[in-house]
Amino acid sequence: MRTKDAMRRLWTAITRTLCVALLVAAGLAAAATDATAAEPPRWGFAVVRSGAVVDSLRQAGSWPDGLKVEATPGGPGQVFVKFPQIGMAAGGVAHVTAISQSADWCQVQDWWQSGADEIVAVQCHRHGVGPIASWFSLTFGHSSQYLPAPQAFGYVHWDGSAVAAQFNSSAPAAVNTVEPWTAPGSWRVTLPGLGSAGHAGNIQVTAVDPAVPARCKLGGWIATTAAQSILVRCHDATGTPLNTGWSLTYHRERAITWTPPSYRFAYTFDNAPDTPGTYVPTPYPVSYNSRSAGVQLNRYGVARKQVTFGDAGGYRSNVQVTAFGYGSEFCNLFAPWEPSSTFVSIRYVTCYDGAVQVDHPAMITYVAR
Repeated sequence: MRTKDAMRRLWTAITRTLCVALLVAAGLAAAATDATAAEPPRWGFAVVRSGAVVDSLRQAGSWPDGLKVEATPGGPGQVFVKFPQIGMAAGGVAHVTAISQSADWCQVQDWWQSGADEIVAVQCHRHGVGPIASWFSLTFGHSSQYLPAPQAFGYVHWDGSAVAAQFNSSAPAAVNTVEPWTAPGSWRVTLPGLGSAGHAGNIQVTAVDPAVPARCKLGGWIATTAAQSILVRCHDATGTPLNTGWSLTYHRERAITWTPPSYRFAYTFDNAPDTPGTYVPTPYPVSYNSRSAGVQLNRYGVARKQVTFGDAGGYRSNVQVTAFGYGSEFCNLFAPWEPSSTFVSIRYVTCYDGAVQVDHPAMITYVAR
């Protein structure tokens, strides 16, 4: 698409300008080298603050120790995030969640390999305003390993017209499928071999569009022992159904990124958001904590949902949130999460109908080093 080409040309121009400046400053010259293939899986996560400042305590990845995520501003509300040494010629999926006290959301515009690195272009918006420099939490990952049940992991990248990338951890022959649904801006995703006896696991969905403001969510979920059947719904900035691209990840008893077993992770499904006080979502398998500790939700008021994962705190971590339902509502994070030695507190998950805060179902997932 022309917009993708323009975006990548912008990144190339930024990169060349920075490289020239560095070479002039250092008085050095070096020969360019081709990127070398790394062993899969490849993954990374980061939190980027306004002004494209990467949070040093909320980033990690499968790159060698000592390397860091970098972020470069593009156009209004746009940031190019560079994950070092995990470049993929094709494949993988990216997810992003806005961190804001306003009705902000973020989408992925595209991702691509640049030398040995992976570049993810993120665009953020505020409802009724337009592009905005919001904080956001971002993940990128590529997987190729198979898992024994009950663990499960699968993803799909829909590019707007076809499946551009997919993975299913149940078997090499298992292929995820996407079927445009009956209404505009909706698709039925089938993940064979990752089924469960009732709802279990967690799902994240992110809009992927290089040109049009877009946001996507879960519109429905049917679990059988044979497959997970998931409805994706997408809308434009005004809440009108939109045919666009998106990324979807389903994970059960695994982190949203293919992190090592030593990494802590947890997830839950706020499926009764107007429940007063403290509650634990049911059925139990929609919540999971790799530390065999508690999962607890607390409602402090309309659209003020605190999520607590016991004994899951880590010094480098990430959170993603996806709204669930048929309308155009969307969710973000009110503020960065707060890890401690005994638990992690996400305060708050906030959902919006337009610019109005509302109680709305949402899925929340967390991973920490």
